[in-house]
Amino acid sequence: MDQLIAINVPIGDRTYRIKIAPNDEGQVRKTLKIINDKIIEFKTEFAGKDMQDYISMVLLWYATQLQSGKANVLENDFSEALKKMEKQLDKALGI
Repeated sequence: MDQLIAINVPIGDRTYRIKIAPNDEGQVRKTLKIINDKIIEFKTEFAGKDMQDYISMVLLWYATQLQSGKANVLENDFSEALKKMEKQLDKALGI
């Protein structure tokens, strides 16, 4: 198994520290950019109470893209990177 590296993962107004394989770092950072750019976009377009509202909107947007068949290669990469991040978070939390 590859050595894992620790990185800080900012999503919205929180930062999470996760461990990932070094060769996944570029994809994870690309995914984070998509997530945070979409959060900023929704913050400027819609009134919300807190960051949770915006993160929920991003999740709804992404799920809608998948359901409507509009998911392109970048969004498929996004999904794969999210799965990897989820596994790392589960591992870090002992789940």
